[in-house]
Amino acid sequence: MGASMALRAFRYWLLRYRRTWRGTVVISVANPLLFLIAIGAGLGQVVAPDTDALGGVSYLAFFAPGMLAAASMQNGLVESAFPVSFSSRPGGTYPVAAATPLEPSDLLHGHAIFMAIRVTMSAAAFLAVMVALGAAQSTLVLLALPAATLTAMAFALPAAAWAVTLSDVEPVGRVFKWVVMPLYLFSGTFFAVTQLPEVLRPIVYVTPLWHGVDLCRSLSLGTATWAGSLGHVAYLTAMVAVGYLLARRNYRRHLHA
Repeated sequence: MGASMALRAFRYWLLRYRRTWRGTVVISVANPLLFLIAIGAGLGQVVAPDTDALGGVSYLAFFAPGMLAAASMQNGLVESAFPVSFSSRPGGTYPVAAATPLEPSDLLHGHAIFMAIRVTMSAAAFLAVMVALGAAQSTLVLLALPAATLTAMAFALPAAAWAVTLSDVEPVGRVFKWVVMPLYLFSGTFFAVTQLPEVLRPIVYVTPLWHGVDLCRSLSLGTATWAGSLGHVAYLTAMVAVGYLLARRNYRRHLHA
């Protein structure tokens, strides 16, 4: 019964997306791809590939998998924080649905399935362009797709747990300003963490995005190790699990009819 009800909630988001998908293309697909082409294939042509920081690969090969993870983080937040905060307001989708036989957990599960599908679609489009541009150095790059999805959900579920408690969408904008942008700049996406001052590196190493960036990059370059990859996956999976548990609690508290 629970799975059936969650699928009903998922179908709502799917039907809604069929009417609104054009508006999501720019921010979820076009923007990251423009970054990849302009910075990776453009600016990257003037960056020497033999620097120690790049590990002897081209800047495009270094930058592209990092951007894949960073774009997935952004898409995870876009697909969770904004829709959940809008839906949670009085008269929004969540309170209306909660007055039906749907339980708060059904709303969470259905929406989370949709989030996972959306971020995977965007990551797949990015990965296809990345491979077409010759940025991938290993067939292990195919595993970067589930890695990117895991990175996205490590942000999406905690964001949903927080957003469902909001009465106004304005705080979500501040998260993009004060959380997303600093993570973009200082989690190894554009340059190696080793180029940062030593005092800042431990802070970077505990951020979720760095784990996603390093995992996707090592898979794309073929430098992944079992220990390193499992460590990244364990960290990101823990983020997903904590976010899910918090979301279940907060959905129940704020949406129970």
